Amino acid sequence: MKDILSRYTLRISPILLYKLGYIAEFEGRTKNKEIEQLIKKHIADFEKIHGDIDYECILKPSTE
Repeated sequence: MKDILSRYTLRISPILLYKLGYIAEFEGRTKNKEIEQLIKKHIADFEKIHGDIDYECILKPSTE
């Protein structure tokens, strides 16, 4: 089965990575899933203020 998830390399200070790991373990998540939850919350908060982000226009190839 092909993995369809995108990959992104994150550069982060060792102290922040340690603290993230601490919080993730406390919440019963991996660091990756903790980051994913933080991103989802940030997007939801942004969209509450500014409206939904239309991702379909980003995914469609440009015809220009």
